[in-house]
Amino acid sequence: MKNILLPTDFSENSKNAINYALELFNNEPCKFYILNTYTPIIYNYDYQMSSGAYIGNVVDVIRNNSLEALNDLEKYVIEKYNNPKHEFELISSFSTLTDEIDLLVAQKNLDLIIMGTKGASGVEEVLFGTNTIHTIKKVKCPVLAIPDGFFFEKPKDILFPTDYKIDYSAKHLDILETISSIYKSKVHILHVSSNRDLNEEENSHKIKLDNLLNSRNKEFYSVKDQEIPQAINEFQKSTYVHMLMMIKNKHTFLENLFFKKIINQIGFHLTVPFLVVPSNF
Repeated sequence: MKNILLPTDFSENSKNAINYALELFNNEPCKFYILNTYTPIIYNYDYQMSSGAYIGNVVDVIRNNSLEALNDLEKYVIEKYNNPKHEFELISSFSTLTDEIDLLVAQKNLDLIIMGTKGASGVEEVLFGTNTIHTIKKVKCPVLAIPDGFFFEKPKDILFPTDYKIDYSAKHLDILETISSIYKSKVHILHVSSNRDLNEEENSHKIKLDNLLNSRNKEFYSVKDQEIPQAINEFQKSTYVHMLMMIKNKHTFLENLFFKKIINQIGFHLTVPFLVVPSNF
């Protein structure tokens, strides 16, 4: 059974991500933890000026609203999907989202976090929403980010860009293996490099990756003298993919991708679910 966390702020964006999660694992036994966190603005802004009783009352009201909305959301998903393979646990927490997720990763032995995110649409915006960025950067658990308005499609083709600088392990590929096994997906492994051949270490990592994905339908590609966003965009022109996966380690494309406004100039936008796996978990 997979343990999957579904953070929500009760927006349509987060509700859409929950729908995607329940569709994706429709035939798999799963326990879903639906999480809402809250930190009242007045608690941060006016704590020194207010009495403890007043703050307590504010927190109680917000907690009750959170619990009520969580119960309504659980009722909605149970009525809509009526899936006996799925269990739900509701969590309402007076905490920041990333701090609470950090605790739950260990406490609940989480396999995956699925959350909604809005793609960049303007020069001043970043690719992901702030909560998604902080979760991906801080939490040691795979995150599947679902673009705003993306409705479920079977992930028959999954794009996996890599530079072969990671010593892959079965744990890195666990979620990819699960999804590709369920949907008989084809994994497109795209190597983007400068104009040179693989060195000994990179070639060793490629061989290991090939062996770890031995039972999967896969194909390797190599692109030179392109930026990763450009290579991804070019690949998608010829092959429609339903999911993008990357392993995040230091000093990689992902570290710069989240914040740089150059994304808009390159034309890279998140249009399909994006699975980000930390290298050190």
